[in-house]
Amino acid sequence: MSRHSRFDGLPEFLAIARQKSVRGAAVALDLTPGAVSQALQRLERRLGVALFHRTTRRLSLTGPGEALLARIAPAADAIDIGLEEALQASAQPVGTLRLIVERVALTQVLPTVLPAFREAYPGVGIDISVSNRKADFVGEGYDAGIMIGSYLSEEMIAVRLSPPFRWAAFGSPAYFATHGRPERPGDLASHHCIRFRRPRQGDIYRWEFVEDGQQVRIEPGGPMTVNDAELMRQMACQGLGLIYSSTYHASREIEAGLLEPVLLDHSPSTDALFLYFARTARTQPKLRAFIETCSRLRRADPA
Repeated sequence: MSRHSRFDGLPEFLAIARQKSVRGAAVALDLTPGAVSQALQRLERRLGVALFHRTTRRLSLTGPGEALLARIAPAADAIDIGLEEALQASAQPVGTLRLIVERVALTQVLPTVLPAFREAYPGVGIDISVSNRKADFVGEGYDAGIMIGSYLSEEMIAVRLSPPFRWAAFGSPAYFATHGRPERPGDLASHHCIRFRRPRQGDIYRWEFVEDGQQVRIEPGGPMTVNDAELMRQMACQGLGLIYSSTYHASREIEAGLLEPVLLDHSPSTDALFLYFARTARTQPKLRAFIETCSRLRRADPA
């Protein structure tokens, strides 16, 4: 039996089993009912068994038919997926890529990624919404997002965009020269802290540390409260108080000598910034092109 004839009639058999009729299978395969029926008969003759019970009103699988369907249906689905992925891979990225990104990505990721992506894929438009809210980005029409890893749902696929970073308290050299440095989280009670009000929740963000192996959450005290992270860092640079941030968010200020971290030994964990997207979206040529651009830049700068 040749390899070609070995598969003769299987597409028709699968279509009839799924559509529950020869006519429905013919529509699905864009064939005539007669052609579908003849293909099934040739398959049954070749196998030497009846695959369907036939009545004037309906078709139902016989025992051998059910066994055959159970064996080949998963393989047929895998073939369909493989062919679709191959087709998508050959497609030129087009359309508009919609992203929702955290504000930190504006200075730390996008200035490098966007020029490289536009140069490589000029036919793809980009629509970016800047927001720190945890959006239902699929339901709202976004293709992907950029977010801190600790906030990501386990259902998302994530690609790391930043070096690992740590959470800590930060202050200016002038502040530490005047007020000293806290050595333990409990020392913060005697320091001026700039509090951060989360815009969507409306509550004061608690500072998180680890002390003696235990998670510690501190609601900072202080006369100043803001709801913008950049403003908070500016105030800390002016020596107005301590803030809670990460070595990534405050990297520019650290490099310039405007802020210094303290309590790093009590940092709760390392984190990173990630590009995230749903599993169902990963075959989109425009998203796959953006992922490849991000990954290529990370390989070039693996810090």
